[in-house]
Amino acid sequence: MAPQRQLISIDVNAGVAMESQSGLQNLRPRIYGALAVPQNDSKRVATLVMHPTSNFMGHYLLDALASRGVACLALNSRYVGNDALLLMEQVIKDLGAGVKWLRQQGYKQVVLIGNSGGAALMSFYQAQAESLTAVEYPDGLPTHLAADDLPPADGLIFSAAHAGRSRLLAQWLDPSVLDESDPLAADPLWDIYAEGAGATFTPEYVTEFRKAQLRRRDRIQDWVLYRLRLLRANPDGPQDQTFLVYRTHADPRFIDLSVDANDRALGSIWGDAKTVNYAANAMGRFNTLRSWLSQWSSLSQADGPDNLARTSVPTLLMVHTADASTFPSTAQEWQAAGENRLTSIKVKGGTHYLFNQPELVTFSADAFKDWVDRLRS
Repeated sequence: MAPQRQLISIDVNAGVAMESQSGLQNLRPRIYGALAVPQNDSKRVATLVMHPTSNFMGHYLLDALASRGVACLALNSRYVGNDALLLMEQVIKDLGAGVKWLRQQGYKQVVLIGNSGGAALMSFYQAQAESLTAVEYPDGLPTHLAADDLPPADGLIFSAAHAGRSRLLAQWLDPSVLDESDPLAADPLWDIYAEGAGATFTPEYVTEFRKAQLRRRDRIQDWVLYRLRLLRANPDGPQDQTFLVYRTHADPRFIDLSVDANDRALGSIWGDAKTVNYAANAMGRFNTLRSWLSQWSSLSQADGPDNLARTSVPTLLMVHTADASTFPSTAQEWQAAGENRLTSIKVKGGTHYLFNQPELVTFSADAFKDWVDRLRS
């Protein structure tokens, strides 16, 4: 019999002022999810899949897991569809509300599934659930997080797992940007999308390119910290501001398949990489000072592998070998952090989203089910 679907609504404690343009959401935060439950659900275990901003209520794992006897809650954060104001420390509060809700429904074990950018979120959550240290945001204001907000989970599953927004931006920032106010001007030395630029890159060039990316990241970060100090020198004035970061999708791996080689095709998971780089709406494009520090900066507390190393629960890593967004080096970072608690399984030929790959969705769901069964046995 087909799994049953339910729309779930969960109230969450209010967050910081003006974090939403919706007055109702700002005063009374509420998050929504889709719960798929198997027939005759034993309530021994439930999984929860979530991303900081993506709408996961139609996630391909929902029915796939429920049809195998594993309940699955696909939960959205209060920032669904818009990360301009996103604070990672608030997202884990939303995630904690979902874990708490599942416990209240009688599920004895809860396993967190981190798909794509959800992996670092789950690591951050579990690390804080085991030992709360994020008592301040990177900008120094208090988070007001409490241990009761963050009930720990029993296991972690990562699939096509990014290592975190801060690492991702550091590897995708276009270092050829000459002026942060100009979306077009480019330094030809670092412009990998310029006409005539090479289709392959030497290891030495890639090393220097990475250093140039970090220099740009650090320049933005220094400016953000300067603006915060300037604003907060006047307590009666504005305490935050919005800004744009242009060209955030430049990585030699999009062009040269020999760099961090796997089975991927050329380009970005979102299409032509140059087009994405110059698009009006791309990763990390719209920000506030506070949200940039929380998500994208070197001061972010939400680094995936660093947080995984602080946790103690069993972990499953599903490595998609044809992913153009996570790479062998990404998997190595997760494996080093998880050590002998981490089980790694290759999804051979798996692209980032497993789009039009139903056989690999089946393979992944079967692997999840087998691992969860061993966890609860």
